[in-house]
Amino acid sequence: MSVRYAPVGWNRNKIFYDVVLLAAVVAFILLYIKIAPGFQDVTRPTSGAILRAQAFGTCAFLMLTFILCIGPLARLDTRFLPLLYNRRHFGVITCAVAFTHASTIVSIYYSFSPLNKYVAVLASNTSYDRFLGFPFETFGIFALFLLLVLAATSHDFWLRFLTPPIWKAIHVSIYVAYAAIVCHIVLGSLQSKQSPLLAAVVGLSVIAVAGLHLVAGRIERQKDRDTAESASESAAEAPWVVAGQVDDIADGRGIVVALEDGERVAVFRYGDRLSALANVCAHQSGPLGEGRIVDGYVTCPWHGFQYRPSDGCSPPPFTEKAATYRLKLDGRRILLDPRPNEPGTHVEPVRITPASETEA
Repeated sequence: MSVRYAPVGWNRNKIFYDVVLLAAVVAFILLYIKIAPGFQDVTRPTSGAILRAQAFGTCAFLMLTFILCIGPLARLDTRFLPLLYNRRHFGVITCAVAFTHASTIVSIYYSFSPLNKYVAVLASNTSYDRFLGFPFETFGIFALFLLLVLAATSHDFWLRFLTPPIWKAIHVSIYVAYAAIVCHIVLGSLQSKQSPLLAAVVGLSVIAVAGLHLVAGRIERQKDRDTAESASESAAEAPWVVAGQVDDIADGRGIVVALEDGERVAVFRYGDRLSALANVCAHQSGPLGEGRIVDGYVTCPWHGFQYRPSDGCSPPPFTEKAATYRLKLDGRRILLDPRPNEPGTHVEPVRITPASETEA
């Protein structure tokens, strides 16, 4: 096996992220168990075991909804970017909560079945030929299976072993898992309880996920059109294209330039220098241009992978590399050579002349 397993590199941010997330999960479950009985219209009080199962199930669904919202939220507002750094930790904890829900349900409803309780989950209802009474358990089992696969392959070892394209294709199935959970709830709890509150929560969650993705996608397409139009206003000599204005880039931040061939380039400003890298992170294809400069390195907003702005190389012992691009200034206007260099090629950063000197 050519890929070695490396333990998770814990740091203060990861620990803080997980502690806050676990505290929120515990708080939600305790609050649900305390408040939920007041919203249930039943003649016989719901048992504590069932309440706990409902609490874990509701929590898992809301956590998965929020996971799918983090991406578009970060594109709409950079203040959400820190939530992306350890999103895989969020997913693993969500899987654990969902597994607890499933285990509790099986123990409550199938422990006294004449069949093995796990076999009974699938054998107790086989009415696949109708909508009302459809075996909603199937969707829940399928969704849990996908979440377990995603959690088990979340470590970077699997990313390198499977290769990024395959790993990414597997982890896009989180959307399939979400759709399966929605079907599980609609065909199960919503049919049996007819709860307006639960229906509202599920409906608003689906609208939030779909709406945020549509809005973020529309804004992204508009940015691409704007940068493409700007790039078409090329400098006097080919092949340089206009990437933007120096004053439009905050120190320690970058802008993303869409080229005519569909490629994207991230142009970063750090102090009095400018450098350009391919916008795609070599780790998991994250958008480098939405990250920032941390300790002198371009830091991907997804998982914190870093690259030197001048040559696109990751600091040792990491070996990831990003393609670099040449830049030059025309007054306050940034010109970009759209031809990429080989990943890891050093390109001397462009020095920014103070605006007062440029005007003079």
